Amino acid sequence: MNKKKVFNLAKGFRGRAKNCIRIARERVEKALQYSYRDCRNKKRDTRSLLIQRINADTRLHSVNYDNFMHGLMKENIQLNRKVLSELSMHEPLSFKALVDISRNAFLGNKNSSACL
Repeated sequence: MNKKKVFNLAKGFRGRAKNCIRIARERVEKALQYSYRDCRNKKRDTRSLLIQRINADTRLHSVNYDNFMHGLMKENIQLNRKVLSELSMHEPLSFKALVDISRNAFLGNKNSSACL
């Protein structure tokens, strides 16, 4: 990287890391490594948070997360975790309807296979 690009990326750094090229280059390289790594960690953490929210609200209706998602898949309801999380927080009655649909689909399949 040339000097101008390094100093542009180093804006906001503290001490000599913003105006001394050797230190700035090291700090910029490390910052880019952190940003690459943490971009993926942010996605992982967000997905984990959404799953926790959905699980907490499905357990209020006596269904766990795995059975809820399995029932939705069986009923071919294709809502992503972000939408399900928003529904669980802001539209509890709509979410309860989804839980009921999921529960019926999951239990219906379980009972039909038990009869065989």
